[in-house]
Amino acid sequence: MADSQAVKPTVTLHWLELSRSQRIVWLLQECKDIDFKTEVYMRQSDKLAPPGLKKIHPLGKSPLVTISSPNIAKPIVLAESGHLTEYLTDHFAPHLIPTKWQSGKENQVGGETEEWMRYSYYLQYAEGSLMSLLMVGLFIDQIRNAPVPFFIKPLTKTIAGRVDAAYLTANYATHFGFLESQLASSPQGGKYLCGKDLTAADILMSFPIMAAKAQLLKKAEYPKLYAYAEMLEGHEGFKRSVKYIEEVTGEPFKATFR
Repeated sequence: MADSQAVKPTVTLHWLELSRSQRIVWLLQECKDIDFKTEVYMRQSDKLAPPGLKKIHPLGKSPLVTISSPNIAKPIVLAESGHLTEYLTDHFAPHLIPTKWQSGKENQVGGETEEWMRYSYYLQYAEGSLMSLLMVGLFIDQIRNAPVPFFIKPLTKTIAGRVDAAYLTANYATHFGFLESQLASSPQGGKYLCGKDLTAADILMSFPIMAAKAQLLKKAEYPKLYAYAEMLEGHEGFKRSVKYIEEVTGEPFKATFR
C-alpha cells in the first residue's frame, strides 16, 4: 500500500459514457492514498468510442486508467477491467480483497479461503463468461430493433428470435441460476458474492448485474440475485460514484448500455 507520507500517485480514469467504466469510479473512490481525477469521453454519433482513447492505449477501449508519480519514469497505463482492478486493489484498496489463506495453511495448495477463491473467480467471470453473454444479447437486440424497411422487419425479428431460442434463453437461465445459488451459499451467510463484506469483485460485477436487472432479471425467478442487484444500486459507494460523474459531466447518469 502507498506510504501516506509520500507524494500521492495521481490516478486518472479515462471514462467513456455508456460503458463499463462507471464501476471503476466506484472502485477508485474506495482507494486510499491517491489523487483521483477523471477525463470524460463522449461516444460519437455512430456510438463508437472517440479516437482520443487510442492515444492512451492502442485498442482505444474503456475503461482505461493511467497512474503517474514522481518515482516512476512514465505513466502506468492499465487496460482491461479485471487487470486494472487487481492492480488498484493490490496497491490502494487491500480492504476490498478477502483474506487469502486459511490459518495454518499459508502458501499450501488448497489452503486458500473460499472467500478469496470466489473473489479471484469473479474478477475473471465478470468480463468473461457473463459479460460476453450479455454482449451477444445486446447485438441480437440491435438486430431485432434495427431501423430496416417494414418488409425486412419480419426477417430481423425471426433471426433474433431463433438466437434467443437456440442460445440466449437457456444460457441466461444457466448463469442467473448459478449466481442465485452462489448468493444462497455465500460464505459465513454473507449477502455479497464472496461473503459478508463488499469486495472489488462485487464492484466489478455491479455493471453486468445491474444491466441484467434492467432488461432480463425477473424477481420471482431469481429473488436473491434481484435483491443483490438492488443492494448494489442502493450502496452508498455506487450512489456516490453516480453523483460524482454527474457533477463531472453535467449530465444525468445512464445506468444501462442498451
